[in-house]
Amino acid sequence: MNEVEVCILGAGPVGATLAAALAAGGVRTAVVDAAPLPPMELPAFDGRAYAIALTSRRLLDAAGVWEKLPAEPCPIHGIRVADGRPGERASPLSLHFDHAELTDEPFGWMVEARALRVALNARLPLLPELSVFAPATASVTRMAEGVIVHLSTGEEVRARLVVGAEGRRSPLREAAGIPVTRLDYHCLGIVGAIAHEKPHHNQAVEQFLPSGPFAQLPMTGTDGHPHVSAIVWTERTAVATRCLAMDDAAYGRQIAARIGDHLGAVTPIGRRWSYSLSAMHAMRYVDQRLALVGDAAHGIHPIAGQGLNLGFRDVAVLADLVTAAVQAGEDPGAPALLARYQAARRPDSLLMLGATHGLERLFTSRLPPVRLARRLGIAAVDRVPGLKRFFARRAMGM
Repeated sequence: MNEVEVCILGAGPVGATLAAALAAGGVRTAVVDAAPLPPMELPAFDGRAYAIALTSRRLLDAAGVWEKLPAEPCPIHGIRVADGRPGERASPLSLHFDHAELTDEPFGWMVEARALRVALNARLPLLPELSVFAPATASVTRMAEGVIVHLSTGEEVRARLVVGAEGRRSPLREAAGIPVTRLDYHCLGIVGAIAHEKPHHNQAVEQFLPSGPFAQLPMTGTDGHPHVSAIVWTERTAVATRCLAMDDAAYGRQIAARIGDHLGAVTPIGRRWSYSLSAMHAMRYVDQRLALVGDAAHGIHPIAGQGLNLGFRDVAVLADLVTAAVQAGEDPGAPALLARYQAARRPDSLLMLGATHGLERLFTSRLPPVRLARRLGIAAVDRVPGLKRFFARRAMGM
């Protein structure tokens, strides 16, 4: 039997970071995952990457994860937002954010998904307050006085708080009977990487196209490809399916038609990844001795690239509350603490959900008056310093 303060189910980026943050703060923690951790490190670059906001970088720093990254992440120094159509030059009425207008720090960093996994796997074994059970599945019994987690290995973990970090289909959330609201966008998100002829100068571009946003995000070059960017491409399901089936040359032409010519010739590299786009929000983030974090609590449209960062903000709040409670000799699974966690996180998540949904609806409208209004709106934001700073701070996670 293992006795801990917190048991986390799910060792993905959010769950593993929470485990590292709690254990680094002296909180006895266990993390359980159905997959063994080492094979989750993919052997080579595969095209997937995360946009890590400034506040998320600070969390990873404090948890001792950032220093374990195997390669230097690529900073994002600028973001350009424009409206357009595939094959046409973007509207000159654009919006440009420069990190120097706010701080010396970048807006964020592009980190390979593989690199973050490597860093987490390197950090977790170094934490004496952390026990990792992977691979293992869990059966959870929650009671007023605590939690018992029965593992498929035959071991048992007793905790005062269990955290659901298992993703959108969270078994803990479903077992607690927490209702969920879902919204299907009937689109696919395509994720991958491109090599390009010209340097990106650490600039990210978000093109708003009729079927959804197309983002180009600067990355550190790889062997044989000095200039590399990640792409996040929203497309109607039928069109996306056809594009994913194309050979590299045809697929590259589709990307070039959407990205424009500012990077010169583009070539797809790595694998192509796709997933159905939907929004999701849990009616509650807590239950008896239970807290939800990350995709178990909320999922948003990738239009602002803030999905993972939203989960990291859950981690930062919950880790602070639990660590303070344990250090004060208080119960980290007490109803009052969980209520404070929900009060701190639910409004922010709802705001981001509403904002991303509103942007998706606004920028996919093909009505000429709406297209003109949004282009004028983009240009207006670029000329209002206070409003521009507000959006820039949100991009940094502040």
